Amino acid sequence: MFRAEGPRASHLFRHEPGGHRWQRVPPNEKKDRIQTSTVTVAVLREPAEAEWVPRPSELEWRTTKGSGPGGQHRNKRESAVILTHLPSGLTVRCEAERSQHRNRELALRLLRARWLEQVEQGAAAQANATRRQQTGSGMRGDKVRTVRERDGQVTDHRTGLRLRLEDYRRGAWGSLND
Repeated sequence: MFRAEGPRASHLFRHEPGGHRWQRVPPNEKKDRIQTSTVTVAVLREPAEAEWVPRPSELEWRTTKGSGPGGQHRNKRESAVILTHLPSGLTVRCEAERSQHRNRELALRLLRARWLEQVEQGAAAQANATRRQQTGSGMRGDKVRTVRERDGQVTDHRTGLRLRLEDYRRGAWGSLND
């Protein structure tokens, strides 16, 4: 998960939802075998703080110990935060930071983003269906873009556009899809 900011951020990422396939020959490969990796992408807009400010009475905050590796700090400190918006039933768990205060801020930002997604789609079921439609199953037939390092070529399967890998890395892709 990452966050992009700027006046044209949503414009630049509007073609990214879906499956992406990357084909390459690893540097330590002796027999020129091609390695293929696949990732599915969903793009969500994060609302501004002024768009939705939940009342404190609508929020339920819980703290818990983080899960996963981390040693004594994880086992002793309750730094993970679980935030529930009672009217909508949306729940967010955040344990990205060691500080409970930073996790509270991140959880509230993530809750705002999920709330906006739910409002824009009309209902949680519609939002999940849209996300599934964007990402697909990750199978070969669902791909939107293929990058073939060996041939130095990038293909967008929706538009049929082919681009040299150098141009793609330079960022020419966004200007060509305008």
